[in-house]
Amino acid sequence: MDRLLFHRFSAAFLTTAFAALLAGPVLAQTPAHTHDAVSLHKLSLDRGHRWATDEALRNGMDRIRGLVEPRLGDTHAGKLSAAQYRELATQVEVEVGTIVANCKLEPKADAMLHLVIADLGEGTDAMAGKNPKLSPAQGMAKVALAVNEYGRHFDHPGFKPIRNVH
Repeated sequence: MDRLLFHRFSAAFLTTAFAALLAGPVLAQTPAHTHDAVSLHKLSLDRGHRWATDEALRNGMDRIRGLVEPRLGDTHAGKLSAAQYRELATQVEVEVGTIVANCKLEPKADAMLHLVIADLGEGTDAMAGKNPKLSPAQGMAKVALAVNEYGRHFDHPGFKPIRNVH
């Protein structure tokens, strides 16, 4: 994908994701949606069980995990350059975009997934140097933690958490 097209896609994706997050509390108050307002702000289980997933979500999260885990050692050792963090952030953003475009979850599970996606977005922003409050290494840790939170809250057979996040 050429860079201009990618940047347009990324901007559209982030705008949509942000709008969805902002709309969540409003939707929670309408009769058509029964989301618990608290659950929109805090990742939780579905009455003690992990949320259902679909193939698109599982595949995308496996790919994100596969991008991040092998680079954590380099992150901890301070061996990744700013360009390498940016490239990795771009790769994760592409996977998130693919998940958003293809994943079909029931509304409550989708609301929970948006919380994971928000953390992934915060992490990739830091990795790309777009958040002066977080270093790229802190962004990488945020992405890894979001992947692990996904694994704790979503039913993904065979999912393995990312090791050595801290």
